[in-house]
Amino acid sequence: MEPNATVVILAAGSGTRMKSRKAKVLHEAGGLALVEHVVRAALTVAAPGHIVVVTGHQADQVEDLLQGRGLRFARQTEQNGTGHALEACRDAVPEHEGLLIVLYGDCPLLRASTLASLVRQHNLARATATVITTEVPNPTGYGRCILDEDNCVRAIVEEKVATAEQKAVRVINSGIYCFDAATLWQKLGEIVPNPVSGEYYLTDIVEILNASGHKVHSLLHGDYGELLGINTKVELSEADGILRRRKNTDLMLAGAVIRRPETVSIDVDVTVGIDTIIDPFCQLTGSTTIGENCHIGAGAILSDTRIDDDVEIAPYTIIGRSVVETGASIGPFARLRMDNHVGAGSHIGNFVELKKTRFGKGVKAGHLAYLGDSEIGAGTNIGAGTITCNYDGSKKHRTVIGEGAFIGSNSTLVAPLEVGGTAYIAAGSVITETVPEGALGIGRGRQSNKEGWVEKRKSAPATSSRPADGQ
Repeated sequence: MEPNATVVILAAGSGTRMKSRKAKVLHEAGGLALVEHVVRAALTVAAPGHIVVVTGHQADQVEDLLQGRGLRFARQTEQNGTGHALEACRDAVPEHEGLLIVLYGDCPLLRASTLASLVRQHNLARATATVITTEVPNPTGYGRCILDEDNCVRAIVEEKVATAEQKAVRVINSGIYCFDAATLWQKLGEIVPNPVSGEYYLTDIVEILNASGHKVHSLLHGDYGELLGINTKVELSEADGILRRRKNTDLMLAGAVIRRPETVSIDVDVTVGIDTIIDPFCQLTGSTTIGENCHIGAGAILSDTRIDDDVEIAPYTIIGRSVVETGASIGPFARLRMDNHVGAGSHIGNFVELKKTRFGKGVKAGHLAYLGDSEIGAGTNIGAGTITCNYDGSKKHRTVIGEGAFIGSNSTLVAPLEVGGTAYIAAGSVITETVPEGALGIGRGRQSNKEGWVEKRKSAPATSSRPADGQ
């Protein structure tokens, strides 16, 4: 981190080319909004209180997203160009000395190492300004950087006013600058409106500084893709893919196994322990953390979930906002909707759904069950087809099952309900009242057999309707 650096992130534009009702910087890539990626890069060179985000279009939403991080905000109420945006934050900037770095809120691929290189070169050269430049195969649409023999930037020429010779230049402006702050604030007022658009362009500061004897240094960056802003949803998709490829690579280098990584989608904040295997077509999103030596089966979707060590997640299992302790196994085709806690060594089988349910250690629910708003004690066995009836039409109610209980298949547990430890529930029961510890709960009609019923039915007149029950 640079102790005397301030970062300004320009994030006021609407992004009309995105064809969206949502501000461009709020669109997501890699599991975070575009502007969040930029803020994270900025935090590697400046303290939170020295980062100013300039907002405009949908300012409230952008600021709400970034609240709680110690950042400063300034509003550009009218979008009159990048120079005007920087002027709009003059009073919000805590220091007018030291370094001032300008970033854009729609550049999510910018690496912290690139910012570090920018600051390092700027300081070594004792420059007034340094701009990151890059060479692109097709510079159409970008501002061309006109360099002198010392590789300094003499001017930045926009496409629409460039000469044929200037259009042939493939070195373009990334829009990322590092300035001597005192000089910048002194000279910023000299920018005049563009005669065509009427906007104030920050690129004009290059010629203003050159005219007053200050050299503008260039840092030529080899990876142009890292520096480009997102203007369309096609570019958004491409950036998302790059971020996810980076993430997969980092995880594999750190010891995870990702089979067919081109099919696996992992958000940037996900962590995965060594020797964990992630099969094809998995999605790991949000703040998900996975321990060591786990196996995440094909097509599994995990969101904001903690998976401890040695856990088996079978294929096509969906888990959201839950905790799974060591040695548990879940799936295939299981769903843990939200706020669940699965104890160590527990087993949840196929087509079992949990919602706001806590399993103790070693609980088993093998298949075809719904367990909502429940607390289930250690060692309990849940039979196939068991349902907790947690909703009475207006309120949710809890079911509490003690340790070592046995819930027979096709049991219906009507909450609020308590089943004591080591109790048994007979298969096919509807249980509406407390079952004491160690008791057998039976809640079903008594079976009766009607001898000869089939022959009577066969011999009935053809015109007769289906016989009534018991006849």
